[in-house]
Amino acid sequence: MRQLKKNYSMKKLIYVLSFIAATNIIMAQNLDKADKDFVMEAADAGLMEVKLGQLAMTNGESDEVKTLGKHMIDDHSKANNELKALASKKAVTLPETLTADAQKTYDDLSKKKGADFDKEYAHLMVKDHKKVIGKFKHEAEKGTDADLKSWASKTLPTLEHHLEMSEKACKDKKK
Repeated sequence: MRQLKKNYSMKKLIYVLSFIAATNIIMAQNLDKADKDFVMEAADAGLMEVKLGQLAMTNGESDEVKTLGKHMIDDHSKANNELKALASKKAVTLPETLTADAQKTYDDLSKKKGADFDKEYAHLMVKDHKKVIGKFKHEAEKGTDADLKSWASKTLPTLEHHLEMSEKACKDKKK
């Protein structure tokens, strides 16, 4: 009788785990291509902002650029962790390394130091944040997944603040 109960419990556990796995697959399949693309682009951009922020802390000259870099590290690390949890819930695997284009940008910028670095970094942060804000606004307004729309909406004010900080750093570097 005990063995029968054990077998029944094991079958029940297998059934529950299979159901959970199937649900995760269905949830991932429910993300349309645009939502999946957004997740991957947001992950790549977030990872790059953290790495470039770290670079700003070491290669930057001005306190303003170092502060901007610190904000990038802190805020994008937080957003990256939120996205990772959301992607996991949707059974989507995020990249852990930069794309080839992002890596080239990082490599090019890593060769600069001091004032040259500051000017290039601030300009890059303006350009990147304008592009990313557009993608986040699009997802917040037209995305099909409620969780992603909510996350994009919640993250937008931070990205807009980063753009303001970056534009100020750019103006200060032109003086």
